[in-house]
Amino acid sequence: MAWTREDICKVAALELKDGYYCNLGIGMPTKVANYIPDNVNVTLQSENGMLAMGPFPTKNEVDADIINAGKQTITELPETSYFDSSESFAMIRGGHIDLSILGALQVSEKGDLANWMVPGKMVKGMGGAMDLVAGVKKVLILMEHTTKDGHPKLLKECTLPLTGKAVVNKIITELGVFEISTDGIKISQIAPDVTLDEIKSKTSGRIKD
Repeated sequence: MAWTREDICKVAALELKDGYYCNLGIGMPTKVANYIPDNVNVTLQSENGMLAMGPFPTKNEVDADIINAGKQTITELPETSYFDSSESFAMIRGGHIDLSILGALQVSEKGDLANWMVPGKMVKGMGGAMDLVAGVKKVLILMEHTTKDGHPKLLKECTLPLTGKAVVNKIITELGVFEISTDGIKISQIAPDVTLDEIKSKTSGRIKD
């Protein structure tokens, strides 16, 4: 049986290494914080100017002024620090963030990413996504393997406007874990009861044998 969204986040959390500075994107990536291993010390960074974020608050802990970049209420830690958005983006653009975990609409076999323009929907812009794929050391994508109507999201070429070219290192979907290599998409782990044939049938990019 394929992985659930929670399973995807648990697998993603294993990518976090002790001492990492990490940025979690809006949506599924924010849930990765719930599964960080106890023996791994990770500092979470947010584009809106917060370093060292705590878990999501209980009802009694909610403070409407303490939010992440997705406007979700979060908690602070004893070591939390605050600063303006320009400093936050200087951290990202300066290469000080080890890992960015983001969602995606499409990823190409070359690691191109499209994750901000939704067809037929009005959007204000890509926000900090362009910086988060260009300035960090590694980019991990969490997404469903296909669209709701069954079209592949791992493609030979992206058809939606790009966020960045050749920026994705690894992708985790309900079918498995995939790495971008020089000669196609490499399968590094297959979810339980998922077959290679199923992966190939739901992927239009090159699968490296």
